[in-house]
Amino acid sequence: MAQMFFGRHKTTLPTPEEALPGRDRPVFVGDSRHTVLGTSFTGPFPAGLDTAVFGLGCFWGAERAFWQVPGVYTTAVGYAGGSTPNPTYEEVCSGQTGHTEAVLVVFDPAKVSYAELLKVFWEGHDPTQGMRQGNDVGTQYRSAIYTTSDAQAAAADASRDGFEKVLQGAGYGPITTEIAPAGPFYLAEEYHQQYLSDAKNPYGYCGLGGTGLSCPVGVAGVGADREGSAGVA
Repeated sequence: MAQMFFGRHKTTLPTPEEALPGRDRPVFVGDSRHTVLGTSFTGPFPAGLDTAVFGLGCFWGAERAFWQVPGVYTTAVGYAGGSTPNPTYEEVCSGQTGHTEAVLVVFDPAKVSYAELLKVFWEGHDPTQGMRQGNDVGTQYRSAIYTTSDAQAAAADASRDGFEKVLQGAGYGPITTEIAPAGPFYLAEEYHQQYLSDAKNPYGYCGLGGTGLSCPVGVAGVGADREGSAGVA
């Protein structure tokens, strides 16, 4: 993934007033059929499904981790947590939008619980690194959970507290993951979607790496009931 734009890394979040203005039109243009799962990732989604939004570093590898989970209906990569509407990849990488690279996960709670998705999230990266993930440095690589209901928020908080004890027992520092209510999810450009699929780049770059520590599903509590969904832009 490209890590530097406009001359230097950006590791400080801009205020809404400092953020780039963005645009009214989406940057995603193309086929919305999931390359691996064959489902639409732009919605509307079938009744009974729920949505989750996670940021855990480079969204290429993060999306692949979630589309492999049984019970996941579809996934998409995009930008979340910032101020700039419909940002481009280059703008997000500049650090001037406030967004992090994120994955939208649409799942069937009858087949996979939100708690199990949290386990994939925590074990898939190092959530103690602040504005970076491995060699990828910048606000766009920060760890984040954007919740779509009160139940998701409670489960995310409980899982963080439980996994932090596991991490600190192994010598890691405190978790820096941002947990906040989900705002708009802006789809990334078409070429980023399912980037590491066999049909696109089976040997593409993936800097994603966990700590090797296990997050017990129990620390995340029970799966969250459907109370809302993230808006897909």
